[in-house]
Amino acid sequence: MVNLNIYPNVRTFTMVIDGLCKEGKVKDAEKVMRHMIEKGVEPDMITYNVIMDGYCLHDQLDRARRVFDSMIDKNIEPDIISYNILINGYFKEKIVDEAMQLFCEISQRGSKPDIVTYNTILHGLFEVGRIGFAKKFFDEMLSTGSIPNLYTHSILLNGYFKYGLVEEAMSLFNKLERKIEYTSIEFYNIVINGLCNNGKLDKVRAIFEKVSLIGLLPSAKTYNSMINGFYLEGLLDEANDMLRKMEENGYLANDLTYNVTVRGFLRCNKISEMTIFMKEMARRGFSFNATTTELVVDVIREKPSILDTITELHSENKK
Repeated sequence: MVNLNIYPNVRTFTMVIDGLCKEGKVKDAEKVMRHMIEKGVEPDMITYNVIMDGYCLHDQLDRARRVFDSMIDKNIEPDIISYNILINGYFKEKIVDEAMQLFCEISQRGSKPDIVTYNTILHGLFEVGRIGFAKKFFDEMLSTGSIPNLYTHSILLNGYFKYGLVEEAMSLFNKLERKIEYTSIEFYNIVINGLCNNGKLDKVRAIFEKVSLIGLLPSAKTYNSMINGFYLEGLLDEANDMLRKMEENGYLANDLTYNVTVRGFLRCNKISEMTIFMKEMARRGFSFNATTTELVVDVIREKPSILDTITELHSENKK
């Protein structure tokens, strides 16, 4: 470009920096940013946001904060995207106080939180177990006139179910399902999965039946949640029936299905059934995920002979 007397502008440099950050090459992105400054091209707010996001994505929060502060030092006013990036970075590291301090600064500097800001903070608060704070924050959000979207309500539902607040989750679900924008299988999957994880199988059976009645098709995730729910309660026959129904409706068992099923057999102490299933698993090229591996290790401590079976299956899979 330079040889043709065409010089990169701030937008061109920013695109290069963004691409490098997304590839995990943050140090290279830093070099490009220094080079652009040396060439007399000043980074703008978008450039700073891109490099901040790159740092946060690769767990370099301190560097991201320095970039944020340098923007202000150079009289470049951070926009709401700048704040959202850094708030998300703080919550990712579970540094709640710094995140909330930044949130307070938004209005102090004459800006206004958007729905991404509220969703980021809500999700972060539930992740660190600050349930009461999350509820209060949601109420404050509503008091400002901000309108929750599907993702906001998904965060609330997942949070309530995660901490066993089933009644609150179902109260919210009952209000939301009357709205047309919430009649999607993804929305119902959140509730089905949450109920299964909390052992509320009577409720989940009713909702699973309702999904078909309102014209929605269960997805692979729907079936996997149901299968896992039945196994968690020791209901092997219902779990196996659901697995058959899943395949009859055109969904081949995937990696999650296999891991959920193996864990189910292990929890129910059905070792011979698990061994047969593991052979099928190995034949199709599937392997254990971290949760299943941890459970298998616990079982091996009690029944070391299972290790021979696993070793044999691993050898067969390599052939």
